[in-house]
Amino acid sequence: MGWGSSDRQDPALSGNGRVLATVVRRDGRDTVLLQEQPSGSVLPLRHLQRQQPHRSPSLSWNGRYLALLVQQGPERLAVIEDRATGRLHRLRLPGDLVPESLSLAPDGRRIAVSLEGSGRSRVQLFDLTPLLEPDLPAGLPVPGAGSTTP
Repeated sequence: MGWGSSDRQDPALSGNGRVLATVVRRDGRDTVLLQEQPSGSVLPLRHLQRQQPHRSPSLSWNGRYLALLVQQGPERLAVIEDRATGRLHRLRLPGDLVPESLSLAPDGRRIAVSLEGSGRSRVQLFDLTPLLEPDLPAGLPVPGAGSTTP
């Protein structure tokens, strides 16, 4: 299956412009596709294949962190994959609120999540400093994220 521009939606570009995340339809489910730019090489994601559909991808500066919404059974979750360590972090949300979209700060230290529940919508900021290291322009090298040297 080709990955033409008409197959893509919900684009997110890393701060350094080297990693592109888009949502594509694969086997009847929306899934995130991560590609190095400008080569277009597909980058592997370790933990997301069984948790579909995907939506609302967001990348940190070097593309070390990919935040997105996934479906796990009847539950929609906000998760962050650390591509340098291979860990998947699940964001704990308050109460019975359902995440609708999210945006990760370029350094990976904060995330804004649009939440819905009980007929109300709100945006909440979460501090990720206890969970994630900063992804700064001269941060850790991440496969497929290009050079991180200034």
